[in-house]
Amino acid sequence: MASNSYFVIIGTRDNPLYEAEWGPQARGEGGKKEEHKHLNQFIVHAALDVVDDLMWGTNSMYLKVVDKFNEWYISAYITASGVRFMLLHDAANTDGIRNFFQDTHELYIKTLLNPFTEINAPITSASFDTKVRALARKWL
Repeated sequence: MASNSYFVIIGTRDNPLYEAEWGPQARGEGGKKEEHKHLNQFIVHAALDVVDDLMWGTNSMYLKVVDKFNEWYISAYITASGVRFMLLHDAANTDGIRNFFQDTHELYIKTLLNPFTEINAPITSASFDTKVRALARKWL
């Protein structure tokens, strides 16, 4: 079963650092694809307040499903520095999502170890994108 997902890394200044979409819906054509992208961004943006409230009430980095919009679930993961990983998905897969977040967090840390990487700057590396998409195929 192919599921639709939208993943975004949100910096400490509430700025998007990286975003990716995959699944049948992401391969839409024309205006439909752009329309879905804006809707996905809106849904994730609306869930940011929920994540900000929940992050102070737990010691866990993985917050599981924090919100739901129609058939979409929003899962979140918070790094120690306050960077938020958010995944909008239409299929429940708690263990796979947790593993995806943990592996992506490790990849994000490796990216930050590059002395030329600026904190809170968009991640434009093609290698990072390829590795995140491979992790999505593996866990989601």
